[in-house]
Amino acid sequence: MNALKDKLQPQAQPQPYRPTILIVDDTPDNIMLLLRLLKDKYHTKVATNGSTALQVAGATPDLDLILLDVMMPGMDGYETCRQLKANPATADIPVIFLTAKNQIEDEAMGLSVGAVDYLGKPISPPILFARVSTHLTLRAARRQLEEHNQNLERMVQQRTAQLLLVQEALILAMGAMAETRDGQGPDGGGTNHIRRTQHYMRALATRLRSHPRFAASLSDENIELMTKSAPLHDIGKVAIPDHILQKRGKLDPEEFEVMKLHAAYGHDTIMLAEKHLGGTNSFLMFAREIAHSHQEKWDGSGYPESLRGEAIPVSARLMAVADVYDALISRRVYKPPFTHAQSLEIMAQGRGTHFDPDVLDAFFALEAEFRRIAQEYADEDELAQQDGG
Repeated sequence: MNALKDKLQPQAQPQPYRPTILIVDDTPDNIMLLLRLLKDKYHTKVATNGSTALQVAGATPDLDLILLDVMMPGMDGYETCRQLKANPATADIPVIFLTAKNQIEDEAMGLSVGAVDYLGKPISPPILFARVSTHLTLRAARRQLEEHNQNLERMVQQRTAQLLLVQEALILAMGAMAETRDGQGPDGGGTNHIRRTQHYMRALATRLRSHPRFAASLSDENIELMTKSAPLHDIGKVAIPDHILQKRGKLDPEEFEVMKLHAAYGHDTIMLAEKHLGGTNSFLMFAREIAHSHQEKWDGSGYPESLRGEAIPVSARLMAVADVYDALISRRVYKPPFTHAQSLEIMAQGRGTHFDPDVLDAFFALEAEFRRIAQEYADEDELAQQDGG
């Protein structure tokens, strides 16, 4: 019964929004006149000097408009307006000068310091109402536009985040496809190989970004792009015949020459994707570099182009360390997994021959982190047990 009674009671209607106007004038008669004119439609606040006006405006987040006199003791209206516009908290509040100084040069000065309008005294109520209404309407429209733009920006950010998640999922799926195809072969890395190498890459790049040799290449954006593109490093293996890719045992020289083609195949595949996109893409550029050059060696004895030293892209030098370490600690059909300690010994032998010395030094500085990543993303029965080793 009470619920029915409550439903039958007239509901309180929301009150229409009443804009708030700050009146700044040192003459009591002018203040009283403006209060009488505005009280029925607007909330009003009063300041009798420029300093007080600045304080009130800064402390009133919902202030919609300021009516400002020019001739006031101390800080005049022009300086008050300048300081209002210089403060980000009050800069967008429209200011209308309402003053007896009504020469053309006075009006020009008022508009030059940031006012939206300039009205002379004595006050004409119809003109005052019209100007106040116009500028309040414009302010409301700007607010609506800002809110709309903010909503659009949020929607774009959400959509971008969704697309990045889809992109990352596709990259991981493509990388996993290449790894799955050769999972039984001599280069098989297990289902978590791509995850581990991603984290190794990020750790190495982050460590080296303050190094003079790498600072220009390893910006935060580039580190993110390299890390996300790392799973595509062996994408070219999808073009290698199964009898070579999945051979149980060591490849003979002819088979190894075919296997080496995976670097060029990966490069060409990613290059084709770039062409379809209409040009070079930063993300695909790093993916192409890594796929093509991660088998190059610092002394020029690698493949596919026998690049030497600084000619090898930074991204590929990082991947070379990450990929070899993971291969060493992982099980292969032709070898058991090496322990972490054994792997460190083998990696050290490649300093200045296989690996960029500075990248390898970063690896040794991070060896505990590499070990942690390997354990966190270990494949069942694939990685070496690291007990004490």
